[in-house]
Amino acid sequence: MNRDDVKFLTSPAGSSLLAELGTKTPADPLKMVSSLRAQGFTPDQVSAALGQAALRTRAITKFGPDAERLFFTEAGLEQATRRVVADYHAARYVAAGFTHVADLGCGIGANSLAFQRAGLRVTAVELDPLTAELAALNLGAGVDRDADADTDTQTNTAVTALPAATVICSDAETAASGSSLGDVDSYFLDPARRTSGHSNTQRITDPNDYSPSLTFAFGLAEKRPTGIKLGPGQGRDLIPENAEAQWVSVGGQVVEMGLWFGELARAGIRRSALLMSADGHTSHELSAPEDSEDVDARTLCEYIYEPDGAVIRARLIGLLADRLGAGMLSQGIAYLTSDSLEQTPFAQKFRVREVLPFHERTLKQAMREREIGTLEIKKRGADVDPAVLRKKLQLRGPNRATLIITRVTDAGSAGSSSTDKRVAILADRV
Repeated sequence: MNRDDVKFLTSPAGSSLLAELGTKTPADPLKMVSSLRAQGFTPDQVSAALGQAALRTRAITKFGPDAERLFFTEAGLEQATRRVVADYHAARYVAAGFTHVADLGCGIGANSLAFQRAGLRVTAVELDPLTAELAALNLGAGVDRDADADTDTQTNTAVTALPAATVICSDAETAASGSSLGDVDSYFLDPARRTSGHSNTQRITDPNDYSPSLTFAFGLAEKRPTGIKLGPGQGRDLIPENAEAQWVSVGGQVVEMGLWFGELARAGIRRSALLMSADGHTSHELSAPEDSEDVDARTLCEYIYEPDGAVIRARLIGLLADRLGAGMLSQGIAYLTSDSLEQTPFAQKFRVREVLPFHERTLKQAMREREIGTLEIKKRGADVDPAVLRKKLQLRGPNRATLIITRVTDAGSAGSSSTDKRVAILADRV
């Protein structure tokens, strides 16, 4: 996408075409292209419209019905915060009493939209000119270009439409060090963790190369209350001692680690796992003042619990185990086991049918004898490719089950120490 594409898509003809295309995938794309060309649209216009319609279709899972009116690039959509999570971010600022947030590195404006919906004033800063223009469209604002920023000279200048949302095309460090942010009382940063561009970007591994860098972000957090969104796999050794670290899981998928500073951090909480449903209607949180130590391992019991990924990354497995009255299936393996079934939103639950040796031939025969045709395969602490194993098992039959391949603690005989062994546990979800 380029500025000519944006100009067309926001024109009356382009807007009408996008409305006509909607978010439904055309049954025959080639026929659709031919039809649009016959109506007089140029190849570039057809490509821009169909590309934007496809992005809006993909965006529904993140933005719901709002996707039909927003503008995206491929990279912008991939890196954008889900609406339910962005709304949670905004709620933190409202609860803390802030009124004007600087969203530094706003991308297409997903978090800024949430701040806006929550009634907060927003000053959004984005380095890339095209992305800043899309953010301005999404926020219903114009773009105010920082004259000192080294950006596209074609970007609109000094235009603002809504007092609640101003978009500045600049790098975050320049904007934060000058006076263009105005009277902001808090910051939010979602540092770009991929190379620049609007598609086919690559992941950046060094936090010093993020845009803006983590060093800069942490420096801001020392000055004003700040929230920082990072990837869920971000190294824990980088978490400052004064930050509340929260891992967020949506519909069972861990989507981010949030760091909160100052009044945005909650008293007595330094580790948190927040589980949200995909629609955001329900949420559950497990929190603690620090990492919780793992509990002791015990012999496999009747039930197995698989903690949510957010609980695992927050290192709150021990806290969850205490609440469930469970032990570790094996030290260092994120499965818990207990003889009682406890209801919890923080883990998936399985009832053990039987324990099988981990030998492909034995497993294949066992699946055939039990007529298991649908098999969910899970594994921890085992070098196994579930897709390859499933093919080798040649599953057939009307029954279904879950196969958990992992290590378990073997208590051993009296007077001997416990050991770990690899097994295949046939189980059912409960």
